[in-house]
Amino acid sequence: METIVFGGGCFWCTEAVFGMLKGVLSVTPGYAGGSTSFTASGGIKPPTYEEVSIGDTGYAEVIKIEFNPAEISFRDLLTVFFATHDPTTLNRQGSDVGAQYRSIILYTNEAQKIEAESFIKEIDALHSGGAPVVTEVKPLENFYEAEEYHRDYYAKNKEKSYCQLVINPKLEKVQREFAELLKEKGK
Repeated sequence: METIVFGGGCFWCTEAVFGMLKGVLSVTPGYAGGSTSFTASGGIKPPTYEEVSIGDTGYAEVIKIEFNPAEISFRDLLTVFFATHDPTTLNRQGSDVGAQYRSIILYTNEAQKIEAESFIKEIDALHSGGAPVVTEVKPLENFYEAEEYHRDYYAKNKEKSYCQLVINPKLEKVQREFAELLKEKGK
């Protein structure tokens, strides 16, 4: 089993997308890539959604993916990641604006770092006339799970307009373009 952390906009979207893929054992929304907060007693205080939403903590909304590389390759995860958000917009995904929505890959081993950087170079070479990829590639230093009400947000709120207008089109794209990577229904 391996772990990778991706940030590509709102974690409600990315959680729903990666939860569909075979070989993905778990997807946990959370916060990473920012400055650690300390309490008055010197302990570590995890960031809250409200603090991250303000945009000045340095944290991004991310998902932690635990996956089985024997069932899904890291390259396949990268392919889906880059296909389901715009990695060329700095600190923005659609109407979600701010550093908390930036495109970021937080790797957990050197092989992931090398493959992610190589993948980005491939994208930039293929689209040499377009905007360059601005996705950050950094080691994972800390990950804080999001509050409970963010977990499985799409599954619990499919009728909400954000889910209908933003998440559904992404899921449909993944179902259409990456059918071979999807979990079997009911699993």
